[in-house]
Amino acid sequence: MRLFSVLTVAITLPALYMRWYHIQLDPRLDSILFGLGILGSAFLLSWAAEVAQMDISRGLALAILALIAILPEYAVDLYFAWVAAHDPQYAQYATANMTGANRLLVGGGWPFIVLLFCWKFRRKAIQLDRNNRVEISYLALATIYAFIIPFKHQLTLIDCFFLVGLFGAYVWRTAKMEVHEPELVGPARLIGQLPKGQRRLVTVMLFSFSGMTIFASAAPFAEALISSGTLLGIDEYFLVQWLAPLASEAPEFIIAAIWTLRGQAQAAIGALISSKVNQWTLLVGTIPLVYSISLGSVGQMPLDVRQDQEILLTAAQSIFAVVVLMNLKLSLWEAGVLFLLFVVQLISPEIRFEVSILYIVLTVILLFRRTHDVLPLIREGLLFPSKSKR
Repeated sequence: MRLFSVLTVAITLPALYMRWYHIQLDPRLDSILFGLGILGSAFLLSWAAEVAQMDISRGLALAILALIAILPEYAVDLYFAWVAAHDPQYAQYATANMTGANRLLVGGGWPFIVLLFCWKFRRKAIQLDRNNRVEISYLALATIYAFIIPFKHQLTLIDCFFLVGLFGAYVWRTAKMEVHEPELVGPARLIGQLPKGQRRLVTVMLFSFSGMTIFASAAPFAEALISSGTLLGIDEYFLVQWLAPLASEAPEFIIAAIWTLRGQAQAAIGALISSKVNQWTLLVGTIPLVYSISLGSVGQMPLDVRQDQEILLTAAQSIFAVVVLMNLKLSLWEAGVLFLLFVVQLISPEIRFEVSILYIVLTVILLFRRTHDVLPLIREGLLFPSKSKR
């Protein structure tokens, strides 16, 4: 684990060196090196976030962890949204990164954890806890609102106020819950075993170093992806939508996989559901805010037909995922459907609208079979703190 920790830090150094000395190489190589900088920083952030739970209050930990979970995606989106205020073509890249991160999490991350758990423990489903109704209910609210965005053809500060406000309500609600913190694994466990003073110092250093690296890497990584697409003859939108989120989501997937192999699949899938809530509220909500700040006035970031369809597809996938989780169980066949539809729209993006309709049809069918799960979701997820522990 010590060797892995050293290697993780090492892969961030070329990005810092290149940014400090303003070195530009071939865009394809730049995208790899700066992408590795973001990947390594995401690992460091995840370790620091786990260890930080030992030294700060639970409510504050939840707020900080939520912000950390989307920081790599946010850094890239922030850059695209900022530039879009002065160069409209960059608006498409901001929504590309956001929709890609959301769909990758649900269509790739969730099924991977279910498959790993069922293979390891010879089960057919992951059983969730009653407390997970909080995440599911807030995900449902964010998703229902997201269906409005494609019909407005723009992202505005109204979206920001609602989604960021919903995120704040979610953090407040989860802070009221009784939870058991997950067991530290890997390098985080090594850091957690340090004396209190050293542990806090290392945690602060990890936060600072990884944050600096992500800030330094976001802009050149984003530009390198666009240039690489041109050189390789690949759609730049495709690279921004899938390659950038893949680098930033990898550490979260790996940690969730480790928890799953240790028999903590419930905590693993719960963490990924929480990450989806964070991305679908705070990440989406801050895009029009950053756009307006860069513009210097209250602005509306316009969306073209492709962006509208991408957001609609992401919302359709999300509402299907909500209904799948309403019975507090994620089975192998449900994970298979999520993965299959994700692969279909990935391979054939031109049928994204048709896939959106299919998601909605499946949602309606499944909802009719699970109407008895609606009231418990509202009651325990939104109205009253659950007394059960994870």
